[in-house]
Amino acid sequence: MKTKVDLLNGSIAKSLLAFAFPLLVSNIFQQLYNTADTVIVGRFLGDESLAAMGACAAIYELFVAFALGVGNGLSIVTARFYGAGDEERLKKSVAASFVIGVVISVTITALAAAVLRPLLVRLQTPADIIEQSYAYISTVTLFVIVMFAYNLFAGLLKAIGNSVMAVVFLIIASVINVILDIYFITRLDMGIKGAAVATVVAQFISAALCFVYILKKCPVLIPSARHFSFDKNLYQDMLGQGLSMGLMSAIVSSGTVILQSSINTLGTLTIAGHTAARRAISFTMMPLTTVSMALATFVSQNYGAGNGKRVRKGVSIAFRIAAVWSVIALAVFGLGARWIIAFISSSSQQTVLDIGASYLSFNSAFAIVLGELLNLRMALQGMGRKVITLVSSIIELVGKILFAKLIIPFARYSGVIWCEPAVWTVMCIQLIFAFYKDPFIQSFSDDM
Repeated sequence: MKTKVDLLNGSIAKSLLAFAFPLLVSNIFQQLYNTADTVIVGRFLGDESLAAMGACAAIYELFVAFALGVGNGLSIVTARFYGAGDEERLKKSVAASFVIGVVISVTITALAAAVLRPLLVRLQTPADIIEQSYAYISTVTLFVIVMFAYNLFAGLLKAIGNSVMAVVFLIIASVINVILDIYFITRLDMGIKGAAVATVVAQFISAALCFVYILKKCPVLIPSARHFSFDKNLYQDMLGQGLSMGLMSAIVSSGTVILQSSINTLGTLTIAGHTAARRAISFTMMPLTTVSMALATFVSQNYGAGNGKRVRKGVSIAFRIAAVWSVIALAVFGLGARWIIAFISSSSQQTVLDIGASYLSFNSAFAIVLGELLNLRMALQGMGRKVITLVSSIIELVGKILFAKLIIPFARYSGVIWCEPAVWTVMCIQLIFAFYKDPFIQSFSDDM
């Protein structure tokens, strides 16, 4: 089986799609961790437990986003050395990735232990579900290092054009997650904590399988002892890239956490409906996220090779792919919103179904804006434009804060529905200007 895709030569559309497809499968099964939890908890434990999971979902997404962001950021530097054909620097970047990953994981675990319960209180989590919420999120965050490990190993494989094998291992782990969810909740009566334990075990399995595969099949990614020697410039580059992507994702998720605090004031059924809608919208937007992730590696490799013309064409093709999916998403997730929410939530409450369907159908209509936003942001990240992408994330954070503090208290759930499409539009305008005015991109404009 062919596991590597040549992103430096040949058809851009074919190479992007070939590289993105395994990432799409990976994202689908990554989401199954959360969606399986949601479906099983809703079906076997009821609306209250579903709301408890939803009340801490934004916090969980923050940790996942940060882990994924750091892993992708570190791998972008590795991909740049791979594109430049510099194997020595590539291995040093892998060694630095291990060191940085361990330090960040330990720091986040300690921080989470200190702030989780006060944060749930600060987010105005209803008293009848706060203990369940804490049981779930504290269990997951205790093992942040497992989450970091998988995202780092998968990112390194993607850096050398291998987006297949991490998916194979993730599929195995996702199946195990579903089985353990049902077993822990229905047989061991562990409640919502059982879903968290199942997630951690499944993530550990996927990380372990990834690591063993790299050891056996990817010698280019195996550093020796000398590669662990401290290189100030390299560590600065990697810390800047990894933390900028991690912070970019965390800032976005922090906005979602703040938004969740406003949603938590609207009642348990509203939280349950919104939780189901967020799970559904993650699938709606998944192909857009996948294409942008593939584009980041594509741009990083070609930027390292100095091929700006190919970078410009890649971004243009990625937008066309996103546009096609946006039309499909609007048709499927817009028109079938109510049925989808009913399936995910397993609820018969009209409030849950109405809330979830309204959010899903409205946000699906703005998929094309999100697609352009994600493509441009990841392309800029692939070129190392860390500050610009951080500014984009700050715009999103500020926008969500404004909605949470000024609009949602008066517009109620309608304000939640309008929030993200409005913010996406502003961000997209900023990124269009930043990308096409970039000196590297402009220097190749005459070749188009």
